[in-house]
Amino acid sequence: MRKIPDKNIMLFKSCLINGEYPGVESSTKYVFDKIGIEYIVDDRQSCCTGLGHYSDIYDQLSTTVIGGRNFSVAKKTDHTNIVMMCSTCYAIHKKVAKLLNNNEKVRDEVNTIYNETNLDEMKYEEGTIDSSKNIFHVVDIFFDKKEEIAKNIKIDLSEFRIATHPACHYCKVQYEDATEGFRDPKVLDEILKSCGIETIGWYDHKRSTCGAGFRQRFVNRDLSMKVTSEKLLSLKDENIDILVHMCPNCQTQFDRYQPFIEKELNIDFKIIHLNIAQLVAFVMGSDPYKVMGIQTHTVPIEPLIEKVEKSLSKEREVKKVKTANKA
Repeated sequence: MRKIPDKNIMLFKSCLINGEYPGVESSTKYVFDKIGIEYIVDDRQSCCTGLGHYSDIYDQLSTTVIGGRNFSVAKKTDHTNIVMMCSTCYAIHKKVAKLLNNNEKVRDEVNTIYNETNLDEMKYEEGTIDSSKNIFHVVDIFFDKKEEIAKNIKIDLSEFRIATHPACHYCKVQYEDATEGFRDPKVLDEILKSCGIETIGWYDHKRSTCGAGFRQRFVNRDLSMKVTSEKLLSLKDENIDILVHMCPNCQTQFDRYQPFIEKELNIDFKIIHLNIAQLVAFVMGSDPYKVMGIQTHTVPIEPLIEKVEKSLSKEREVKKVKTANKA
């Protein structure tokens, strides 16, 4: 297994997370701070171009030039372990690193562009960023620090039926470094186990895509919604309360469109959608609004919060009674 860093980390900001679920970033920082991860966030970084790239707006050269610039920012700050909260950012930058390290023609072309635009300081040297040794997803860090996470758990969610949704750009597109397998992806399930949560594990459609397909949700809407519906129906058959995500595009697809699909199918799924960082931060005791940002969700998270608060209230009452009896 590759070595997972806990310092010299640049936490890579995601446009989808910032725009849709900013609580994912604040939750990630909350967990990192709790488990002793040394990291920075640098506002000089650029978007990975993922949404445009996979919609055939940005070609590979443009994406590689921008990725190389992000590598330059990481190098200048001596934080060359780049950790992504978004699986698309992860896949994009792993491919960029491979191209810049293994294709001299591409590397020269990219460096020529830097030179012609007076950005010589960004010149990429072969091996500056290794796709395997320097580029990670947040789940890799969480998995490596399972024991530290376990020490900080304050809330019990064992009564809920929880399933995980692995990201295709993590375990299908750039799968060679996937932690805990890619045919039956278990990284999220293992992280949750450290939180005292036993997920349902494997289920029908576990490896199925969310249905977003970037532009597909707009240009092939019916097909996109059909794929999403099939997975939601599979989850309903399992009586799932919470679906845990590791990609903001997947979370957007399920959380934003679940109410639409419910109306179309006349079915109430009652499935809550949370990013893995949000859920871990929650069981560590973070504020649902200030840290998790649940107010940005379409499917309300409040029912989960209320159930947990009732359980905690009952536990406190039981402790009071026991303490009174001992006295």
